[in-house]
Amino acid sequence: MTDTTTIDSGSPVRAGAAAAPAKRSIILLFAGLMVTMLLASLDQTIFGTALPTIVGELHGVDHMLWVTTAYILASTIMLPVYGKLGDLIGRKGLFIGAIVLFMAGSVVGGLAPDMTWLIVGRAVQGLGGGGLMILSQAIIADVVPARERGRYMGIMGGVFALSSVAGPLLGGWFTEGIGWRWAFWMNIPLGILAVLSAVVFLRLPKGSSSKPKLDWAGMGLLAIASTCLVLVTTWGGTTYDWNSGVIIALIAGTVVTAVAFVLVERRAAEPIMPLALFKDRNFNLTTIAGLIIGIAMFGALAYIPTYLQMVTGANATQAGLLMIPMMAALLLTSIVSGQMVSRTGRYKWLPIVGTAIVAVALVLLSTMTPSLPVWVLCSFLAVMGIGLGMSMQILILIVQNSFPVSKVGTATASNNYFRQIGASLGSAIVGSLFVSRLTQLLTDRMPAGAGSGGSSNSFTPSLVKSLPGPIRDVIVGAYNDALTPVFLYMVPLILIAVVVLFFVKEKPLATTIERDVVAETLEVDGATRVNLEAGFASEGDSLDPLDAELADLELDAMLEEADPQGPAAPAAR
Repeated sequence: MTDTTTIDSGSPVRAGAAAAPAKRSIILLFAGLMVTMLLASLDQTIFGTALPTIVGELHGVDHMLWVTTAYILASTIMLPVYGKLGDLIGRKGLFIGAIVLFMAGSVVGGLAPDMTWLIVGRAVQGLGGGGLMILSQAIIADVVPARERGRYMGIMGGVFALSSVAGPLLGGWFTEGIGWRWAFWMNIPLGILAVLSAVVFLRLPKGSSSKPKLDWAGMGLLAIASTCLVLVTTWGGTTYDWNSGVIIALIAGTVVTAVAFVLVERRAAEPIMPLALFKDRNFNLTTIAGLIIGIAMFGALAYIPTYLQMVTGANATQAGLLMIPMMAALLLTSIVSGQMVSRTGRYKWLPIVGTAIVAVALVLLSTMTPSLPVWVLCSFLAVMGIGLGMSMQILILIVQNSFPVSKVGTATASNNYFRQIGASLGSAIVGSLFVSRLTQLLTDRMPAGAGSGGSSNSFTPSLVKSLPGPIRDVIVGAYNDALTPVFLYMVPLILIAVVVLFFVKEKPLATTIERDVVAETLEVDGATRVNLEAGFASEGDSLDPLDAELADLELDAMLEEADPQGPAAPAAR
């Protein structure tokens, strides 16, 4: 017979939760995960200040965009792949493999003699980097119950805040000092530390012992659709006009492959993004909200450093430092909100209030003027940080709490995939609106005889500083008036996210790690044969000590349920 059992608080299996890794082991494991997440998040920010020097030395200014696009594209494509494979075959080996792949890409980038090899290195980094974030988040779900997970997820959110400030500063320091190649070489010792931490401290249930049926068609179609969409958001309005044949073809390719992907997923044995996920209300609502927040967050933050340099006159390093209030607020509120969730078990109000605060921050940013004191501008950014810190990681926690551990990797990866798509869309939408409006304002406002100085392509912060006062004021005013209305345009979108989050159902946070247990041919009187498909190997396979103890407790509970009069049969072990 086949029986599906879920662990509950009253079951003898609850003792399996007590057999979970000791708190000290979890802390050490968590420290290793933080190193891994820092690797991935730093890699997305460190090249902002180093890139002009890199492309100059490698003679590839015309290929600059691909240094960033190659990483984003590769990591976005791999998000659902790592999530699904982690659920099917286990996360430990996959996690170590992702770190090694990321380190390999770092070596290629560090040794790159030209732009081609640099872009190849960044793409390989992305192939590994796509797994670092997702697997770290899923691994926490493997070892920490949802009720306790909030405090860990909060600290994870703080890693993004730290890297957003540390990345640009490190990039500038490497470029001006020991050389930009150290932006790659620094990943090697950190990667080795992360691998050692995973090998020593990571004790996870095994995946299925049978050969998984991989959804190759789904992977291929999702990769094509993602590639087309990322290229649309990267090239549209910049490299190509929005009405150009290339952009129209990419949009059509996105739509066609997305439809084909849905049709394939309906029939796949192990779909890379199961359509069943979308039957869960909380998954749908948090995914929509995450996508919208991704649009607003990355759309706004992508151009704030440029605004700070062009309008306030700050250099690249100073612009990075002016972002500290926002990141400090994000770090603090992310940790505090996580602690609150773990203590109270209540979480629904946090993303609602946080998203509303993001809307307030966007309204405040839309009021910026060139004469606004810098400290006031920084306070507006801090308000943004407070809102993001209260919402981002909590949305992931809601998703994870809606599914058993056997599906948590797939659900987490799918949710993050749409947030990443939102980030690409946000950067493209804001960038397109900003550039077109800036060009129009400069054309209208530049005095006659200014010549080529009216071209926005020729302006750098240092050049603008050196221009005569009247022309400088026109350019600064144009930058301000081109960007600030865009913030206001995003407010209705954020308010939609607030409304959507009101419909999230606040399910109790699990206090144990629930797993699906499938028993085949369970015989109490006689030879007993049990196969545990979700998380444990079948009889005769080698188990880690923790896995074996958990498996024993599972078997005891099922045998007692089948024969409540007698003790668990020793033969079952």
